[in-house]
Amino acid sequence: MANVVIPSEIYILVLVVILAVVVIFVISQWKKVSQSNNTLKLMEKEIELKKIAMVEKDLENKRLMESPIQLPKEQQEHLTQIRDSTQDVMNNVGYLHSEINERLARLEAQTELRKLEKMLEEIEEKENKLNKDSNKK
Repeated sequence: MANVVIPSEIYILVLVVILAVVVIFVISQWKKVSQSNNTLKLMEKEIELKKIAMVEKDLENKRLMESPIQLPKEQQEHLTQIRDSTQDVMNNVGYLHSEINERLARLEAQTELRKLEKMLEEIEEKENKLNKDSNKK
């Protein structure tokens, strides 16, 4: 019973079935890879189109910003008032920054002066003490 002989026709039939299964598997994998490549190319094109759309939108926005818009005189005057008040505020901000910087510089200088005066007094005291000790000897 151990020696079972397989007829050559059944052997060939099994090989053909295995070969058919392998071919079907390879074809299905090839289709998946092809579909993936197509999907990837499609996504790349969509990204490229979105980039182009963004650039076009940006250019349109810049064009709108650069082209002068004709406003009624009241609105133009109102915008001029806003610009003037903004300029005034910015001038005040600049002045206050300058004043703060100058006051800080003066404060630092005064602090340094007091520190140096105190050091000078301490040095003079030490010199006087040394002179008194030298005179006693």
